[in-house]
Amino acid sequence: MKEITKETYLKWYEDMQFWRKFEDKLAALYIQQKVRGFLHLYNGQEAVLAGALHAMDLSKDKMITAYRNHPQPIGMGVDPRRVMAELLGKATGTSMGLGGSMHIFSKEKGFYGGHGIVGGQIPLGAGIAFADKYFETGGVTLTYFGDGAARQGSLHEAFNMAMLWKLPVVFIVENNGYAMGTSVERTANHTDIWKLGLGYEMPCGPVDGMNPVKVAEAMTEAIERARRGDGPTFLEMKTYRYRGHSMSDAQHYRTKDEVEEYRKIDPITQVLDIIKENKYATDEEIEAIDERVKDLVAECEKFAEESPYPDANVMYDVVYDQENYPFLPHKL
Repeated sequence: MKEITKETYLKWYEDMQFWRKFEDKLAALYIQQKVRGFLHLYNGQEAVLAGALHAMDLSKDKMITAYRNHPQPIGMGVDPRRVMAELLGKATGTSMGLGGSMHIFSKEKGFYGGHGIVGGQIPLGAGIAFADKYFETGGVTLTYFGDGAARQGSLHEAFNMAMLWKLPVVFIVENNGYAMGTSVERTANHTDIWKLGLGYEMPCGPVDGMNPVKVAEAMTEAIERARRGDGPTFLEMKTYRYRGHSMSDAQHYRTKDEVEEYRKIDPITQVLDIIKENKYATDEEIEAIDERVKDLVAECEKFAEESPYPDANVMYDVVYDQENYPFLPHKL
Protein backbone atom coordinates (compact mmCIF):
# COMPACT_ATOMS: atom_id res chain seq x y z
CA MET A 1 0.00 0.00 0.00
CA LYS A 2 1.13 3.56 -0.67
CA GLU A 3 2.61 4.99 2.51
CA ILE A 4 0.24 6.95 4.73
CA THR A 5 2.22 10.04 5.67
CA LYS A 6 1.72 13.37 7.40
CA GLU A 7 0.73 14.78 4.00
CA THR A 8 -1.85 12.01 3.60
CA TYR A 9 -3.54 12.88 6.87
CA LEU A 10 -3.55 16.59 6.09
CA LYS A 11 -5.04 15.92 2.65
CA TRP A 12 -7.64 13.57 4.14
CA TYR A 13 -8.64 16.20 6.67
CA GLU A 14 -8.94 18.98 4.10
CA ASP A 15 -10.75 16.81 1.56
CA MET A 16 -13.24 15.30 4.00
CA GLN A 17 -13.87 18.65 5.63
CA PHE A 18 -14.55 20.17 2.24
CA TRP A 19 -16.91 17.35 1.19
CA ARG A 20 -18.82 17.74 4.46
CA LYS A 21 -19.10 21.56 4.26
CA PHE A 22 -19.92 21.40 0.52
CA GLU A 23 -22.89 19.18 1.29
CA ASP A 24 -23.92 21.23 4.31
CA LYS A 25 -24.18 24.17 1.89
CA LEU A 26 -26.24 22.02 -0.48
CA ALA A 27 -28.63 21.23 2.38
CA ALA A 28 -29.10 24.96 3.00
CA LEU A 29 -29.66 25.60 -0.71
CA TYR A 30 -32.19 22.76 -0.84
CA ILE A 31 -34.20 24.37 1.96
CA GLN A 32 -34.17 27.57 -0.13
CA GLN A 33 -35.52 25.47 -3.05
CA LYS A 34 -32.45 26.22 -5.16
CA VAL A 35 -31.65 22.50 -5.36
CA ARG A 36 -34.72 20.74 -6.71
CA GLY A 37 -35.92 17.15 -6.58
CA PHE A 38 -34.17 14.82 -4.14
CA LEU A 39 -30.92 15.39 -2.28
CA HIS A 40 -29.04 12.46 -0.72
CA LEU A 41 -26.11 13.53 1.45
CA TYR A 42 -22.90 11.64 2.28
CA ASN A 43 -22.30 13.14 5.76
CA GLY A 44 -20.52 10.54 7.90
CA GLN A 45 -19.40 8.25 5.09
CA GLU A 46 -16.41 10.32 3.89
CA ALA A 47 -13.76 7.85 5.06
CA VAL A 48 -14.98 5.31 2.52
CA LEU A 49 -14.11 7.69 -0.30
CA ALA A 50 -10.91 9.08 1.22
CA GLY A 51 -9.45 5.62 1.81
CA ALA A 52 -10.42 4.39 -1.65
CA LEU A 53 -8.84 7.37 -3.41
CA HIS A 54 -5.57 6.64 -1.60
CA ALA A 55 -5.56 3.16 -3.14
CA MET A 56 -6.68 4.10 -6.67
CA ASP A 57 -4.71 5.02 -9.77
CA LEU A 58 -6.78 7.95 -11.02
CA SER A 59 -5.09 7.82 -14.42
CA LYS A 60 -6.99 4.63 -15.31
CA ASP A 61 -9.25 3.44 -12.49
CA LYS A 62 -12.96 4.24 -12.56
CA MET A 63 -15.83 4.63 -10.13
CA ILE A 64 -19.59 4.18 -10.33
CA THR A 65 -22.14 4.59 -7.54
CA ALA A 66 -25.77 5.32 -6.71
CA TYR A 67 -27.38 8.70 -6.07
CA ARG A 68 -25.43 9.62 -2.89
CA ASN A 69 -22.81 10.89 -5.27
CA HIS A 70 -21.58 14.45 -4.72
CA PRO A 71 -18.14 14.07 -3.03
CA GLN A 72 -17.01 11.19 -5.27
CA PRO A 73 -16.58 13.13 -8.53
CA ILE A 74 -14.87 15.94 -6.61
CA GLY A 75 -12.45 13.40 -5.18
CA MET A 76 -11.85 12.03 -8.69
CA GLY A 77 -10.83 15.49 -9.87
CA VAL A 78 -14.04 17.09 -11.18
CA ASP A 79 -14.22 20.87 -10.57
CA PRO A 80 -16.44 21.27 -7.47
CA ARG A 81 -17.87 24.48 -8.88
CA ARG A 82 -19.31 22.50 -11.80
CA VAL A 83 -20.70 19.89 -9.41
CA MET A 84 -22.56 22.55 -7.44
CA ALA A 85 -23.74 24.18 -10.67
CA GLU A 86 -25.17 20.84 -11.77
CA LEU A 87 -27.06 20.53 -8.51
CA LEU A 88 -28.59 23.95 -9.12
CA GLY A 89 -29.56 22.95 -12.66
CA LYS A 90 -27.18 25.41 -14.33
CA ALA A 91 -25.67 25.24 -17.82
CA THR A 92 -22.13 25.21 -16.39
CA GLY A 93 -22.83 21.96 -14.54
CA THR A 94 -21.22 18.60 -15.28
CA SER A 95 -24.21 17.63 -17.45
CA MET A 96 -25.25 21.15 -18.46
CA GLY A 97 -27.78 21.21 -15.63
CA LEU A 98 -29.84 18.33 -17.03
CA GLY A 99 -28.77 15.61 -14.59
CA GLY A 100 -29.00 17.26 -11.20
CA SER A 101 -28.20 15.80 -7.81
CA MET A 102 -28.68 12.11 -8.59
CA HIS A 103 -26.82 11.99 -11.90
CA ILE A 104 -23.39 13.63 -11.56
CA PHE A 105 -21.16 12.22 -14.31
CA SER A 106 -17.69 12.77 -15.76
CA LYS A 107 -16.28 10.37 -18.33
CA GLU A 108 -13.16 12.54 -18.50
CA LYS A 109 -12.36 11.87 -14.83
CA GLY A 110 -13.55 8.24 -14.82
CA PHE A 111 -16.68 8.87 -12.77
CA TYR A 112 -19.63 7.07 -14.33
CA GLY A 113 -22.49 8.27 -12.09
CA GLY A 114 -24.76 8.85 -10.21
CA HIS A 115 -27.65 6.33 -10.81
CA GLY A 116 -31.22 6.67 -9.57
CA ILE A 117 -32.29 3.05 -10.11
CA VAL A 118 -31.57 1.09 -6.92
CA GLY A 119 -28.87 -1.45 -7.75
CA GLY A 120 -28.88 -0.44 -11.42
CA GLN A 121 -25.21 0.53 -11.29
CA ILE A 122 -24.02 -2.90 -10.10
CA PRO A 123 -24.10 -4.67 -13.50
CA LEU A 124 -22.97 -1.43 -15.18
CA GLY A 125 -19.84 -1.46 -13.01
CA ALA A 126 -19.17 -5.02 -14.07
CA GLY A 127 -19.66 -3.96 -17.68
CA ILE A 128 -17.14 -1.12 -17.39
CA ALA A 129 -14.68 -3.62 -15.90
CA PHE A 130 -15.36 -5.98 -18.81
CA ALA A 131 -14.39 -3.18 -21.21
CA ASP A 132 -11.16 -2.60 -19.29
CA LYS A 133 -10.31 -6.28 -19.52
CA TYR A 134 -11.26 -6.49 -23.20
CA PHE A 135 -9.19 -3.45 -24.17
CA GLU A 136 -6.41 -4.29 -21.68
CA THR A 137 -6.37 -0.81 -20.14
CA GLY A 138 -5.12 -2.01 -16.76
CA GLY A 139 -7.93 -0.11 -15.06
CA VAL A 140 -10.06 -1.30 -12.16
CA THR A 141 -13.68 -0.24 -11.58
CA LEU A 142 -14.95 0.49 -8.07
CA THR A 143 -18.66 -0.28 -7.98
CA TYR A 144 -20.50 1.17 -4.98
CA PHE A 145 -24.04 0.53 -3.77
CA GLY A 146 -26.01 0.77 -0.54
CA ASP A 147 -27.18 -1.94 1.82
CA GLY A 148 -30.70 -1.70 0.40
CA ALA A 149 -29.44 -2.35 -3.13
CA ALA A 150 -27.67 -5.51 -1.92
CA ARG A 151 -31.10 -7.19 -2.00
CA GLN A 152 -31.48 -6.67 -5.75
CA GLY A 153 -31.27 -9.65 -8.08
CA SER A 154 -28.93 -7.75 -10.37
CA LEU A 155 -26.22 -8.08 -7.72
CA HIS A 156 -26.21 -11.88 -8.02
CA GLU A 157 -26.14 -11.80 -11.80
CA ALA A 158 -23.23 -9.34 -11.79
CA PHE A 159 -21.33 -11.30 -9.12
CA ASN A 160 -21.68 -14.52 -11.10
CA MET A 161 -20.44 -13.04 -14.38
CA ALA A 162 -17.64 -11.07 -12.71
CA MET A 163 -16.26 -14.20 -11.09
CA LEU A 164 -16.74 -16.33 -14.20
CA TRP A 165 -14.77 -13.84 -16.33
CA LYS A 166 -12.42 -12.64 -13.58
CA LEU A 167 -13.34 -9.03 -14.20
CA PRO A 168 -11.19 -6.21 -12.72
CA VAL A 169 -13.92 -4.86 -10.44
CA VAL A 170 -14.26 -4.19 -6.72
CA PHE A 171 -17.82 -4.35 -5.41
CA ILE A 172 -18.38 -2.18 -2.32
CA VAL A 173 -21.55 -2.05 -0.25
CA GLU A 174 -21.69 1.09 1.88
CA ASN A 175 -23.71 -0.31 4.75
CA ASN A 176 -24.98 2.74 6.62
CA GLY A 177 -27.47 0.60 8.52
CA TYR A 178 -30.78 1.81 7.20
CA ALA A 179 -30.97 1.70 3.39
CA MET A 180 -33.85 4.05 2.62
CA GLY A 181 -35.23 3.83 6.14
CA THR A 182 -35.38 0.12 6.98
CA SER A 183 -32.67 -1.41 9.15
CA VAL A 184 -30.54 -4.25 7.81
CA GLU A 185 -31.97 -6.54 10.48
CA ARG A 186 -35.42 -6.21 8.90
CA THR A 187 -34.45 -6.90 5.30
CA ALA A 188 -32.86 -10.35 5.55
CA ASN A 189 -32.16 -13.20 7.96
CA HIS A 190 -28.46 -12.30 7.92
CA THR A 191 -26.78 -9.02 8.82
CA ASP A 192 -23.29 -9.66 7.43
CA ILE A 193 -23.86 -8.52 3.86
CA TRP A 194 -20.27 -9.33 2.85
CA LYS A 195 -21.09 -13.04 3.17
CA LEU A 196 -23.10 -12.82 -0.07
CA GLY A 197 -19.74 -13.09 -1.81
CA LEU A 198 -19.14 -16.55 -0.36
CA GLY A 199 -21.78 -18.08 -2.61
CA TYR A 200 -19.60 -17.17 -5.61
CA GLU A 201 -16.28 -17.98 -3.93
CA MET A 202 -15.50 -14.27 -4.24
CA PRO A 203 -12.96 -12.86 -1.77
CA CYS A 204 -15.02 -10.78 0.64
CA GLY A 205 -15.06 -9.28 4.11
CA PRO A 206 -16.12 -6.43 6.41
CA VAL A 207 -14.22 -3.14 6.72
CA ASP A 208 -14.38 -0.32 9.26
CA GLY A 209 -15.84 2.31 6.95
CA MET A 210 -15.36 5.11 9.50
CA ASN A 211 -11.56 4.79 9.36
CA PRO A 212 -9.80 5.84 6.11
CA VAL A 213 -6.70 3.80 6.98
CA LYS A 214 -8.71 0.57 7.25
CA VAL A 215 -10.50 1.43 4.01
CA ALA A 216 -7.21 2.16 2.21
CA GLU A 217 -5.74 -1.16 3.35
CA ALA A 218 -8.70 -3.22 2.19
CA MET A 219 -9.08 -1.31 -1.07
CA THR A 220 -5.39 -1.62 -1.92
CA GLU A 221 -5.52 -5.40 -1.58
CA ALA A 222 -8.74 -5.63 -3.64
CA ILE A 223 -7.52 -3.30 -6.40
CA GLU A 224 -4.18 -5.09 -6.70
CA ARG A 225 -5.98 -8.44 -6.95
CA ALA A 226 -8.20 -7.10 -9.73
CA ARG A 227 -5.32 -5.44 -11.58
CA ARG A 228 -3.24 -8.61 -11.73
CA GLY A 229 -6.15 -10.52 -13.29
CA ASP A 230 -7.39 -12.49 -10.29
CA GLY A 231 -10.92 -11.10 -10.43
CA PRO A 232 -13.30 -9.22 -8.17
CA THR A 233 -13.56 -8.63 -4.43
CA PHE A 234 -16.65 -7.77 -2.38
CA LEU A 235 -16.17 -5.44 0.60
CA GLU A 236 -18.76 -4.36 3.14
CA MET A 237 -17.92 -0.88 4.40
CA LYS A 238 -19.60 -0.53 7.77
CA THR A 239 -20.38 3.16 7.94
CA TYR A 240 -23.10 5.56 9.03
CA ARG A 241 -24.95 8.56 7.63
CA TYR A 242 -25.79 11.40 10.00
CA ARG A 243 -28.54 12.81 7.84
CA GLY A 244 -31.63 11.04 6.53
CA HIS A 245 -31.84 8.96 3.39
CA SER A 246 -32.68 12.20 1.61
CA MET A 247 -33.52 15.71 2.76
CA SER A 248 -37.20 14.77 2.90
CA ASP A 249 -36.56 11.90 5.35
CA ALA A 250 -38.11 12.49 8.81
CA GLN A 251 -35.84 9.75 10.30
CA HIS A 252 -38.46 8.23 12.61
CA TYR A 253 -36.62 4.90 12.46
CA ARG A 254 -33.71 5.98 14.70
CA THR A 255 -32.98 8.14 17.73
CA LYS A 256 -30.92 11.30 18.03
CA ASP A 257 -28.86 9.54 20.71
CA GLU A 258 -27.84 6.88 18.20
CA VAL A 259 -26.65 9.51 15.73
CA GLU A 260 -24.64 11.24 18.48
CA GLU A 261 -22.98 7.95 19.41
CA TYR A 262 -21.74 7.54 15.86
CA ARG A 263 -20.50 11.13 15.82
CA LYS A 264 -17.98 10.02 18.47
CA ILE A 265 -16.22 8.02 15.74
CA ASP A 266 -16.65 10.64 13.03
CA PRO A 267 -14.00 10.02 10.33
CA ILE A 268 -13.02 13.69 10.20
CA THR A 269 -12.56 13.80 13.97
CA GLN A 270 -10.51 10.60 13.89
CA VAL A 271 -8.13 12.07 11.31
CA LEU A 272 -7.91 15.40 13.13
CA ASP A 273 -7.05 13.62 16.38
CA ILE A 274 -4.13 11.84 14.70
CA ILE A 275 -2.93 15.13 13.20
CA LYS A 276 -2.93 16.74 16.65
CA GLU A 277 -1.43 13.75 18.48
CA ASN A 278 1.48 13.58 16.04
CA LYS A 279 1.82 17.36 15.77
CA TYR A 280 1.39 17.21 11.99
CA ALA A 281 -0.10 20.73 12.08
CA THR A 282 -0.43 23.58 14.55
CA ASP A 283 -3.81 24.98 15.59
CA GLU A 284 -3.14 27.93 13.32
CA GLU A 285 -2.43 25.64 10.34
CA ILE A 286 -5.62 23.69 10.99
CA GLU A 287 -7.56 26.95 11.14
CA ALA A 288 -6.00 27.91 7.81
CA ILE A 289 -7.25 24.65 6.27
CA ASP A 290 -10.73 25.30 7.64
CA GLU A 291 -10.64 28.80 6.18
CA ARG A 292 -9.59 27.49 2.75
CA VAL A 293 -12.47 25.02 2.87
CA LYS A 294 -14.93 27.75 3.79
CA ASP A 295 -13.66 30.01 0.99
CA LEU A 296 -13.85 27.25 -1.63
CA VAL A 297 -17.43 26.36 -0.66
CA ALA A 298 -18.37 30.04 -0.98
CA GLU A 299 -16.65 30.19 -4.38
CA CYS A 300 -18.61 27.13 -5.56
CA GLU A 301 -21.88 28.67 -4.40
CA LYS A 302 -21.11 31.99 -6.11
CA PHE A 303 -20.19 30.25 -9.37
CA ALA A 304 -23.38 28.15 -9.34
CA GLU A 305 -25.66 31.04 -8.38
CA GLU A 306 -24.26 33.32 -11.10
CA SER A 307 -24.31 30.69 -13.86
CA PRO A 308 -27.17 30.74 -16.38
CA TYR A 309 -29.83 28.09 -16.74
CA PRO A 310 -29.52 25.94 -19.89
CA ASP A 311 -31.38 26.95 -23.02
CA ALA A 312 -34.61 24.96 -23.45
CA ASN A 313 -33.48 23.60 -26.83
CA VAL A 314 -30.61 21.75 -25.13
CA MET A 315 -33.14 19.42 -23.53
CA TYR A 316 -34.34 18.26 -26.95
CA ASP A 317 -30.80 17.81 -28.21
CA VAL A 318 -29.98 15.17 -25.60
CA VAL A 319 -33.17 13.10 -25.98
CA TYR A 320 -33.93 13.30 -29.69
CA ASP A 321 -31.74 12.79 -32.75
CA GLN A 322 -32.89 12.57 -36.36
CA GLU A 323 -31.07 13.89 -39.40
CA ASN A 324 -32.88 16.57 -41.38
CA TYR A 325 -35.57 16.95 -38.73
CA PRO A 326 -36.89 20.45 -39.52
CA PHE A 327 -38.70 21.28 -36.29
CA LEU A 328 -35.93 21.17 -33.65
CA PRO A 329 -32.66 22.94 -34.49
CA HIS A 330 -29.75 21.10 -32.85
CA LYS A 331 -26.93 22.91 -31.11
CA LEU A 332 -24.82 20.13 -29.61
